[in-house]
Amino acid sequence: MNLKPLTLKSGADRRLRAGHLWVYSNEVDTRVTPLKDFEPGEQVVVQTSSGKALGIATLNPNTLICGRIISRDLKHPLDRSLLVHRFNVAKSLREQCFDQPCYRVVFGDSDGLPGLVVDRFYDIFVVQISTAGMELMQDAIIDALNKVFQPQAIVLRNDGKMRATEGLETFVEVVQGEVPELAPLNENGVDLVAPILTGQKTGWFYDHRENRARMQTLVKGKRVLDLFSYVGGWGAQALAAGASEVVCVDASVTALEVAAENARINNGETRFRGLQGDAFDLCKALVADKERFDVVVVDPPAFIARRKDIRNGERAYARINNLAMRLLNKDGTLISASCSMHLGKDRLVDILRANSRELDRSAQIFAQGSQGSDHPIHPAIPETEYLKAYFLRVLPSI
Repeated sequence: MNLKPLTLKSGADRRLRAGHLWVYSNEVDTRVTPLKDFEPGEQVVVQTSSGKALGIATLNPNTLICGRIISRDLKHPLDRSLLVHRFNVAKSLREQCFDQPCYRVVFGDSDGLPGLVVDRFYDIFVVQISTAGMELMQDAIIDALNKVFQPQAIVLRNDGKMRATEGLETFVEVVQGEVPELAPLNENGVDLVAPILTGQKTGWFYDHRENRARMQTLVKGKRVLDLFSYVGGWGAQALAAGASEVVCVDASVTALEVAAENARINNGETRFRGLQGDAFDLCKALVADKERFDVVVVDPPAFIARRKDIRNGERAYARINNLAMRLLNKDGTLISASCSMHLGKDRLVDILRANSRELDRSAQIFAQGSQGSDHPIHPAIPETEYLKAYFLRVLPSI
């Protein structure tokens, strides 16, 4: 494969040498290598201003992050062979960490495959492609998955928001095998189902697995409120762990129907209640009704999608955590999570502290969690570390 060079400005190679994989369009020396000379998805050799090769990247000349390094070895461009190798490496980590074949198989940059996410539900694989470079490799990705995993079915959930930025069409397609409306999975020893064709992202969020395992140890005989519950990832596992009652709150009727099914699978249908609507409004109504819970889980969608959303997003996190604390019994447990990469751990702690004091309560953080080991963190890419969860006792004021 004869690849064209992409030349960086002087000094723009420092971050890449340190291990980062992204090339920004303003780092390219466009006098030497004009971006308009490249096609979306094209593979290029990224080189320093002095002409030293740094690796092979997929390129999209129309985006801010225009290049993504996929190989430091010029002998190994992105092809079926490299995909097979990276899939095998990714598989070995997951098999080391999990005893059931239900996990995120590929986590983009962290597994050396920028723009690709693959989730596994036993023998059903759900693929999300989000960059022009990976889009050109779609057939090779399917071939490589069959080589390494021999899946029964493969679904393309190519309907993520990032595809529009990359100039890609959105679609959902079953490209191999037959897929049930609800795919079975097992997390923390609990049997569950996920709507992989119609649900959010790939249908399930494996990233909170280890935090949910900790939650299971805290809920036996307890009344639990699961806010932004989606299909009951937290709530159903609380029921399986012996919670006396679980109330799931979500804006989606269909998500709550799946949550009810997950409750039924775990013999918890009589202990389950679904409330459909806006979580903020429903929390206010529960407060007005003097409802109280032993454990409240706050796991909202990303309130801060971009840096410009930080102020409004922090206000939203403050409001929902304030309401959650109002709904706790005197010695209650709050599990407060955020998947917003732009919300730092210290800021979430500060929000929790401020709200406990506003309510004249004392907060005591007794555990904290991050994303599971099937969402590994690339040490040079802070953006791959996004999930945080705090476990708090909320006590009367000391």
